[in-house]
Order: sequence, then structure tokens, then C-alpha cells
Amino acid sequence: MKSISTHKIEFAGLKVGKHQFSFELNKEFFENFSFFDFNNINLCVDVDLTKKPTLLELNFHAKGSVNVNCDMTNEPFDMPFNKEDFLVVKFGQEYNDEDNEILVLPYREHKIILDQYLYELVILSLPRKRVHPGVEDGTLESEIIRILDELKPSGLALESDPRWEKLKKIKNK
Repeated sequence: MKSISTHKIEFAGLKVGKHQFSFELNKEFFENFSFFDFNNINLCVDVDLTKKPTLLELNFHAKGSVNVNCDMTNEPFDMPFNKEDFLVVKFGQEYNDEDNEILVLPYREHKIILDQYLYELVILSLPRKRVHPGVEDGTLESEIIRILDELKPSGLALESDPRWEKLKKIKNK
């Protein structure tokens, strides 16, 4: 089966030593995996490949931004993305990707297709909770924030609740 992926490295003709590759990832790339959790994405992934006589070492450096909606306000914002990861490629009788850090390719293989690894690098690195920076520093003005402020309970502040002091003492023991 022929792959039409542009996210591949043909290592068969490379000399032993270090080589660099760069790949751009956009929204269309993730839509091919039926992943639609963000509005837009613009990432550059640099791959440093070290070819050795019996294995390959790949170091991934992904940098860019991901436009997502805030989980509190549903306001879109650009979340910076910066992640590094690595993969070791060994050669054996048959394909094996059961280990997260080691990939075994058949001896006859001459290229590595990186689509799945790039996808997982990004998706598994995104935070579970996405909060607009304006919510955290108090500068975001939105209808949702106004409504949440109106619905905030009044009265005894959590910091002065004596139950919290007792729990802090237990935690510190």
C-alpha cells in the first residue's frame, strides 16, 4: 500500500550521522484523523534524526500555537504550544509499535511515516482544561464572566472557612 503522506522520512539513502527535517502541521492534518477539538492550529515540527548503523534516533521539537475555545467562557484564544519528544527506531523481523518510545520496523523498510507520531505528540500534549489567559489575569470581559460573577456565592469566604484550616493541618503532617 502506497502512502500519500508528506510527513515521512526516507532514511535508506541517508549517511550515518545527524539529519534535520521540518514539517508543518495545520487543521487539515488533524481533520484527516477526525479530530476537530480546536479552531485552528499552526505548528512547525523539527525532527532531528540521528542515523546509526543499527538504529535511528528521532528527536521532535514542536512549536507554534493552537486556537481553542476556553472551557469557562467559550471564547477562542491562541494557546502557545511548545513540546519535545523522542522516538527510537530499531529493526527486526516484523513491525512492532507496542512501546511508546521504541518502534521496530522490518529490515526491508526504507522509510518511516510520522503521521501517527505527530498526531499523538500534539493531542497528548494539549492541556485537559483550557482557560483563556484573560480569565486567569482578570482582563477578559465577556457575558459569561459577568453572569458567573453575579452567581458567585456571597457570605463566608473560602479562605476564612475554619474547615480549610483543619484540612491544611492534616495535609502538612
